[in-house]
Amino acid sequence: MTSAPTPGPAAMPAQPVERVVARVRRHAGVLMLPSLLLIVVAGATAYAIGVLGEAWQQLAAVGAAVFLVLLGCLLPFLAWLTRRATITTRRLVLRSGIFVRVREEVLHNRGNDVSVRQTWWQSLFGSGDVRIDIGRERPVVLKDVPKPDLVQAALHELIEDAHAAFTERRRASQQHIDGDTVAWGHR
Repeated sequence: MTSAPTPGPAAMPAQPVERVVARVRRHAGVLMLPSLLLIVVAGATAYAIGVLGEAWQQLAAVGAAVFLVLLGCLLPFLAWLTRRATITTRRLVLRSGIFVRVREEVLHNRGNDVSVRQTWWQSLFGSGDVRIDIGRERPVVLKDVPKPDLVQAALHELIEDAHAAFTERRRASQQHIDGDTVAWGHR
């Protein structure tokens, strides 16, 4: 008996080039309170400098204002700026951290389910939480992303394509020994 020729590495389907589909951050509405705090602190500091007579009191008011702005405005802005998710054609990359950088990657073929959860406040601003179930205890959650339905649709399509490509690669790696017998993973 002769076996059918097995496809070599050149006959295997080539991996498509990985492309960035979207870059997503939390909705900018989370910066509303820090922005209001900045406006209130600026107004209160200007008023305090005009009312307070002694130089050390004015200096203390400016110092307190700088402390409040750094703690209540700059840190939330940096936290918002440093958290982002990049959706590519192959994976989801989550990056976060100001002082300690954390990077987490989730391949699309590991995804099982994508769902959206919106509170009434989030639906008012057009944002929501996108939850990706990958079979772990804790699912991956993209918190408060703008246009969550669009992100969900894109992730559904990418996960479906990844599962189809995985199945196609698996079929291409099958080896036919004789007409009907298939040996998996042998070359």
